Amino acid sequence: MALPIPRELMTLDEWDALPEDNSAHYELQEGVLVVSPKPARKHQRALLRLAPRMERHTPPEWEVLPDFEVVVEAEGPATVRAPDLVIVRADGPESRVAAGDVLLAVEIISPGSRKIDLHMTHFEYAEAGIPHYWVVDLDPPAPSITVYGLGAPGDGYVESKTATGELIVQEPFPMRIDIRSLLDRGPHPSEG
Repeated sequence: MALPIPRELMTLDEWDALPEDNSAHYELQEGVLVVSPKPARKHQRALLRLAPRMERHTPPEWEVLPDFEVVVEAEGPATVRAPDLVIVRADGPESRVAAGDVLLAVEIISPGSRKIDLHMTHFEYAEAGIPHYWVVDLDPPAPSITVYGLGAPGDGYVESKTATGELIVQEPFPMRIDIRSLLDRGPHPSEG
């Protein structure tokens, strides 16, 4: 389906009026429609492996959702992101959430998204008050997850660790994730 090409900065209402189109990945960045290709197989495999591992550690009042819209900035110009995974309240809105309702946002780096995931969304999510942010890097020498948490007001995110092999965190919930298995196609080892 062809989308109309906006000639001016889009508002949140105009974003909402766009027709549904699953042929690409869409976000709104400061009123500008951003279109990127659908993620590659490696990215999708890691996403499908990571989500249930996180879900298993998530208390029932929270849930892990893939590719869920987050309104980072509602007013002029609007920014809407769709992180690869988010942890949000289980009883939250059905269509999208405000950034303040996101406990953890996870981005899996794809070809073409490295600068956005490491700089742009890193800054936007911190400024919007998302308390926890993970960046999953699948590139050699080994897959890794870098964990960030909000620092002092105005300081943005502070890196707490970069893990390869296994990620063990206590926040936002105690989790243990076998990072190597995110790319495996075979049976998955159990994680406690």
